[in-house]
Amino acid sequence: MSSARPSARDRILSTATGLFNAHGIRGVGVDRIIAESGVAKATLYAHFRCKDDLVLAYLRATDTHWRGALTEAAEAAGPDPRDQLTGVFDALGAATLRDGFRGCAFTRTAGETEPGTEAHTATAEHKRAVRAWLTELARAAGAADPAQLALRISLLVDGAMAAAALEPRPEFAEAARGAARALIAEACPARV
Repeated sequence: MSSARPSARDRILSTATGLFNAHGIRGVGVDRIIAESGVAKATLYAHFRCKDDLVLAYLRATDTHWRGALTEAAEAAGPDPRDQLTGVFDALGAATLRDGFRGCAFTRTAGETEPGTEAHTATAEHKRAVRAWLTELARAAGAADPAQLALRISLLVDGAMAAAALEPRPEFAEAARGAARALIAEACPARV
């Protein structure tokens, strides 16, 4: 087992991720990230030209992690795409009950950034990518209008995350799952 210390870049990004998740991107300055990650200012700027670059790295890492969690939860639900569409709520339930959960990182970041900025664009791209993936699952499930079903499920996910940010309770993910089941049953013809 290796006890190698994480690279400076990884320490900076890990520290920034924790701070951004807890306090938002505007609530955390570069000086605090430097102090808490234990790197010199020159080291931070050697890896990230500016705070905006660090925010983009945070969003990319969060995108990779969250979409991986959604995919894993969907696949764990079994081979039926209808089950996979409701399986995504397992990832949601786990995320929203995590200590310190403050809602969707992308929605929070979009609220803290101006439209047209790289960070704001990255948040919108994430949401579009998740909807595109859900659309493919809905298509495989036989939905008459896969894009519409994906939109509805993504809204349930976002709504449950917003509710859990205010009051972390497992009922939110379960209620969203139940609503998704009803939408799927309505949108996808029964298989015989």
